[in-house]
Amino acid sequence: MPNFELMPIGIFAQRTGLTSSALRFYADSGLLPPAEVDPVTGYRYYGTDQVEPATVLRRLREIAMPLAGVEAVPGSTPREALRLLDEHVSDVVADAAAAQRKAAVIRSTLSNEPGLPIVALRGPVLADAVEQTLTASAYDTATPVLGGLRVETSHEAVALTATDRYRLSTRTLMPAEPPEQSWAGTVAGDELRIAVAEIRRSALVRLEAVPHGIWLRVEDGEDRYCRLLPDAYPDHRLVLASLGAVSTRATVSKESLLRALQDHPGRRTALHIADRTVGVAGADGDQLSTPLPATVTGPALRIWFELTTLYPAVSTAIGPDVMLDLRGHDQPVTIRSADRGDLTTLAMPIKPPAKPDGSA
Repeated sequence: MPNFELMPIGIFAQRTGLTSSALRFYADSGLLPPAEVDPVTGYRYYGTDQVEPATVLRRLREIAMPLAGVEAVPGSTPREALRLLDEHVSDVVADAAAAQRKAAVIRSTLSNEPGLPIVALRGPVLADAVEQTLTASAYDTATPVLGGLRVETSHEAVALTATDRYRLSTRTLMPAEPPEQSWAGTVAGDELRIAVAEIRRSALVRLEAVPHGIWLRVEDGEDRYCRLLPDAYPDHRLVLASLGAVSTRATVSKESLLRALQDHPGRRTALHIADRTVGVAGADGDQLSTPLPATVTGPALRIWFELTTLYPAVSTAIGPDVMLDLRGHDQPVTIRSADRGDLTTLAMPIKPPAKPDGSA
């Protein structure tokens, strides 16, 4: 290699962000050997074509990828390299989440404060309710509380609520035993999801509050600890209380409505409520699916949604038929079972997309 293409280890270190000692280590391990070594002085020289792979190596090590993974990346196809990267990140995230859960348990133990009994619930029922309501939660680094499940107990019932500001799901559960007392807190949703399998296998689950979390005490299994999220939860009670009067109501087959939504690709979709039918509009808003038989009261209405808002709201409804309570094209729609009211979801509509002529 011509000398003008080579650079000493110090210059190469500056170009790549790697220290000279790290470069010597990677050279000795065979991961990044120098382009040339002076046989007399032992000085190491690197080529300009080694800058990019050395920079990639540094970035991989910055995210704590082990040497075995780093060694595999250069000889891989782009698809395989991306797979290796994604697998490593998934492992890091899982390890961090596990450490966070274990630290929370240790913290609870170190506090040496007795737990406060809250309520006892049927395990399978609680597991289903957690999964149903958490579909309306969201991972948001700016507002972590949106990833939580709001738990509120009274002497009569237990209410579970989740919202991502576009959907709001709430389910009411009847306790297996009279609640010990009223209590409210926002539980980390990701930790509840992990606990669901254990909860489902227990006939009875007792909730017990400690300063920074709750214990889920199960029968013949491993108790689970979930953190409480400290930030204030959105005022969902105000949202529910401020809903306007229902103007149009439609009851339609849940399976048929989901199938119609699946058949219309695109980010946005519209529901067209008419006399005895519910139709689903495609991306242009003009082509309707085959009208679905429905029981409809009130005036006809077309209302637009993001598919990612509407579909989960319908899919989590309980029972074969869903009831849609509509208040106008720009107001939240209430989606619930046609014969059970213990799970209710609000879905926020969007503005109708503009047509080519500029009209809505």
